[in-house]
Amino acid sequence: MAGSILAIDQGTTSSRAILFGEDFQPISVGQREFAQHFPKSGWVEHDPEDLWSTTASVCREAIERAHVSISDVAAIGITNQRETTVVWDRKTGKAVYNAIVWQDRRTSEFCAKMREEGHENVFTAKTGLLLDPYFSGTKIAWILDNVEGVRERAERGELAFGTVDSWLIWNLTGGESHVTDATNASRTLIYNIHENAWDDELCKLLRIPMSMLPEVRDCADDFGMARSDLFGKPLAILGVAGDQQAATLGQACFEPGMVKSTYGTGCFTLINTGTNPVASRNRLLTTVAYRLGGETTYALEGSIFVAGAAVQWLRDGLGLIKSATETQELAEQADRKNSIYLVPAFVGLGAPYWDADARGAIYGLTRATGPADFARAALESVGYQTRDLLDAMQDDWTASGQTVLRVDGGMTASDWTMQFLADILGAPVDRPKVAETTALGAAWLAGSRSGAWPGQAEFSNKWHLDRRFEPSMAASVRDELMAGWRDAVRRTRSEA
Repeated sequence: MAGSILAIDQGTTSSRAILFGEDFQPISVGQREFAQHFPKSGWVEHDPEDLWSTTASVCREAIERAHVSISDVAAIGITNQRETTVVWDRKTGKAVYNAIVWQDRRTSEFCAKMREEGHENVFTAKTGLLLDPYFSGTKIAWILDNVEGVRERAERGELAFGTVDSWLIWNLTGGESHVTDATNASRTLIYNIHENAWDDELCKLLRIPMSMLPEVRDCADDFGMARSDLFGKPLAILGVAGDQQAATLGQACFEPGMVKSTYGTGCFTLINTGTNPVASRNRLLTTVAYRLGGETTYALEGSIFVAGAAVQWLRDGLGLIKSATETQELAEQADRKNSIYLVPAFVGLGAPYWDADARGAIYGLTRATGPADFARAALESVGYQTRDLLDAMQDDWTASGQTVLRVDGGMTASDWTMQFLADILGAPVDRPKVAETTALGAAWLAGSRSGAWPGQAEFSNKWHLDRRFEPSMAASVRDELMAGWRDAVRRTRSEA
């Protein structure tokens, strides 16, 4: 099928490749999970070679399953887990240390020290971010300071840093391209989102040699050519965006005020604020939504570290379920009178609290509490956390007003969860027909750049609704539930 686009979606627990046709529909999928490494409490790592090898294999798998000629594939688009940090040798292409994952909290003390020294304001003013272990900058600094000989090699210009997109592009192009896009750059803590450039002052504060940094390009741009030995012919890499920004594009949230929320391992809610970077009063992040044709569109973002990961905990940690699909049926069986709150701060609390030292807790346990109550509490925690984010967004940017929430990600398959989300928000929740919005956003970037796919207006018109969930909960019940949630969060906070 001519005009097909190969979308790479490299995530936290698996690598996927999806081949999309000209009608924006998935033709075939390849997916492989890879190992997670937890060397110490609060540390999360990946083997960079796993990220690359699984990505290469799922790309070939998707192409083979589609039964299309490689000549019909117009381009590659890439979307990736953000903030995850890789440092590698420019000559050998080998990483000097494992990839430090976005969830990793090892730099908490370093961030606290930087805040105490009064540096957070300059980071926030320039990057829109907070001094938190979540972002790449302090992860780079940790590798430079803790892996023997690495700082000296970096200062000699021998090493390269990249978020996962850069690492994949380097390998796809055989080391020809050391590049990233504006959305991934904006998550590093060293990129000035107002000047669209790496910031010398911030790099000096973190002692990061600027020679390590990739070139920053638009989201739809020329990122290099994938090697012919990988797929049978060279393929142009024409689109790149971090996973949450890619989902924003895939949901066609091109107009200011449009909101999307993605429910994967974590949950990430973005509201398009147009060409105006809005400074948050509620510790939300000001970030690049996308950069096209040299023009930057900004967003306010709320990041929840644990969403689907709470369901994985029920399965892998507690053994209460065998698969995620069981949670909906269990939640339906739970007694509403058993008021259980799960605050899933397994790796700290994200927005709007940003409490790196908080840890998960469950409140309201009785002798009657069982697996159904745990399942319901895990699913409800996603709704409560999303409500916290939207309340903060509406306080930060009054132009947001009351809005419809466009949702995507694995958890949206649960009708029960989406109905609770609409109920606790008191707002409609729209689930699209094409569930693979993150990969679709990357595909659209590459497809539009190649000329095989249309621009924004036509792409927006092709967005189709699968189901709208309307709120049906009484306001008094909603308020009571939120009061209980906020009390549970208060008890969980590290300074409580």
